[in-house]
Amino acid sequence: MGVKGSKERLSKQDIDFLKVNTRYDENTINEWYKGFMTDCPDGKLTPTSFMQIYSKCFPTGNANEFCDHVFRTFDSDKNGFIDFKEFLLAIDVTSSGSPEEKLNWAFSMYDVDGNGWIDLQEMTKIVKSIYNMMGPTQQLALDSFESPELRAEGIFKRMDINSDGRVTRQEFVRCCLDDTKLIELLTPHST
Repeated sequence: MGVKGSKERLSKQDIDFLKVNTRYDENTINEWYKGFMTDCPDGKLTPTSFMQIYSKCFPTGNANEFCDHVFRTFDSDKNGFIDFKEFLLAIDVTSSGSPEEKLNWAFSMYDVDGNGWIDLQEMTKIVKSIYNMMGPTQQLALDSFESPELRAEGIFKRMDINSDGRVTRQEFVRCCLDDTKLIELLTPHST
């Protein structure tokens, strides 16, 4: 991935790729690109810049840990920065995707080690980062006084349909589609 050649404009090849793989038309893609290049003149969104931008959405909490997980998921080629194509593909899924697409993206974020399933430790790590990001006021709005560890354990037990200590992508998506409250907790950036 990456923006090759001129920084002023996207190549025809990149535009065609994004038209096929997102729900955006050429004008919208170019508008997004202008904004991206204004914020990231070298065409690379670094973890620090990403955290500064994302943290503005959650001013009362600490979004640092959660940002690390979101950044890792956006950075699909794992080169340490997000280029424009990675950025727009992720924005498209998280803002316009179907519930299944959003949940598949969220599964990738929860599967911290990328082994194809989520274990209780990974679930706990993400739920803790969500609690930290939300801050105390929004945590109360969850109608729950559970610790993030207890919340993670409860979610994990509901999702681990066959009780093998692992939540597969299929179990994760199926369980979330049946539980809207769970979707709200697990994907706070999309609500």
